[in-house]
Amino acid sequence: MILAIIIILIILIVLYIAIYNGLQRAKVNIEESWSQIDVQLKRRNDLIPNLVETVKGYAKHESETLEKVIQLRNQLVQIPTGNHQEQMQVSNQLTDSLKSIFALSESYPNLKANENFCTITRRISKY
Repeated sequence: MILAIIIILIILIVLYIAIYNGLQRAKVNIEESWSQIDVQLKRRNDLIPNLVETVKGYAKHESETLEKVIQLRNQLVQIPTGNHQEQMQVSNQLTDSLKSIFALSESYPNLKANENFCTITRRISKY
């Protein structure tokens, strides 16, 4: 009887340790994933000023769209690293605004032909 209780306790302790270790591994994986997302967002944000400067030269009448992109980028940069919900919300808004800038290339053929614009849009699209 006592042997059975000891065996059950040992099994419960082993299960507890296994579950705890699994949860800790999952937590580390989640933190690493968020860290990778932060790196990708930073890389994309670093490309935006170059994109805006390139577009300014061709699409002078699109200042409202460009200002919105700059505002959202600045807002995203100022969000604390751990605030993932706000980061994702602003990042999604920025992505929508970037789509508007990418669409400008259809209205401005010279912009579409600009090698710098093409390179930057390709790199931003990766992120």
